Amino acid sequence: MGKIAVVGTGYVGLVTGTCFAETGNEVICIDIDESKVERMRNREIPIYEPNLDVLFERNIKAGRLTFTTNLAAGIKDAEIIFLALPTPPGEDGSADLSYILGVSQELGKIITDYKVIVDKSTVPVGTAEKVQKMIAKNAKVDFAVVSNPEFLREGFAVDDFMKPDRVVIGTSDERAKKVMENLYKPFVRQGNPIIFMDEKSAELTKYAANSFLATKITFMNEIANFCELVGADVDKVRIGIGSDARIGKRFLFPGIGYGGSCFPKDVQALVKSGKEHDFTFEILESVMKVNEDQKTVLFPKMKNFFRGDLKGKKIALWGLAFKPDTDDVREAPALYMIDELTKAGATICAYDPEAMPNIKKLIGDKIIYAENEYEAVENADCLLICTEWGVFRNPNFDKVSSLLKDKVIFDGRNLFDLEEMTEKGYFYTSIGRKSVEKI
Repeated sequence: MGKIAVVGTGYVGLVTGTCFAETGNEVICIDIDESKVERMRNREIPIYEPNLDVLFERNIKAGRLTFTTNLAAGIKDAEIIFLALPTPPGEDGSADLSYILGVSQELGKIITDYKVIVDKSTVPVGTAEKVQKMIAKNAKVDFAVVSNPEFLREGFAVDDFMKPDRVVIGTSDERAKKVMENLYKPFVRQGNPIIFMDEKSAELTKYAANSFLATKITFMNEIANFCELVGADVDKVRIGIGSDARIGKRFLFPGIGYGGSCFPKDVQALVKSGKEHDFTFEILESVMKVNEDQKTVLFPKMKNFFRGDLKGKKIALWGLAFKPDTDDVREAPALYMIDELTKAGATICAYDPEAMPNIKKLIGDKIIYAENEYEAVENADCLLICTEWGVFRNPNFDKVSSLLKDKVIFDGRNLFDLEEMTEKGYFYTSIGRKSVEKI
């Protein structure tokens, strides 16, 4: 059993702390938000992530997972301190390290024995060195700074943490290496690797992984757009190239762009980091531009269908989160479509199983919020799908058809079969496939 402190209880921090507690460690999570800490003490989980609530409740009840706003008290007995603090993009696209460096400065003043201090946040190359120097300004004892990037997919984070494909640890400190190896042993019993490397390589590994996946998604979106121009079917192309083991079938599903807390921010930060070293990531700059355009690729199609005039049209919108099984709406394509449609004079009635409270915090009453997916389509001129939640995959089409003014669907996630939509008499437009005209 180890004693662990996790500074920051956002998405990464809370998953990290809860999962470490699940393997028998004593974990204390630290956050400056007093109301949030109080809610967590009362067993109220502040984020939506499948299966996290069960572990959260169980480990609080067992006394292995506790919460505080007091940094000094929280880290006092901990052998390992995880920094899971936000690194939001600045105006120039670079990662803002002020939270991490601010806490590092405080840690230097209050640590009284050897600590392993772990950068869990996604940070630019060279951050571990900056954290080391910041702590060393005031520290009177030995310590180690380790880079340990997370590879958690929202919606699958608990499984990803408990059964990781790999654990990446960047450290040049032998003592810290042994501490981290012992900590992660319970998670790699099936033989997946713990990969040790230097701190800078570990930092770059996270950015490189996310940027590659963002590139793969964006490449497929460009192929999808070209499919529409030449009359090819992107579903067939996807299966054809995905069966090649060198390419793989994951991250080849076309849609209206990637969003979320990681891909947009990390690609942008890596591009900015390159510029600081007089290096241009030409591929990634193209990825960012294509993805920005892709988020509203359905808008011209909608405008064309309504003969250039969306004013007064009621649009039903299914899905607000950037992906299913999360309430995260950061950089969600739905937000970009909402902006374009409302500027054109349309009214939007939206439904999402989890993300509506977060959207409401961002845009308030700019749109109407429905109680369920069927209320959203009632008396609407068309349906727009922005997130592929499971509940949207097999709707009651008889009910949808009876509630819509007209049988028209614009599908940004290719949920439905073209032949089925033809049989049901819909006008149906998706991504990278031919449009189905109403019979």
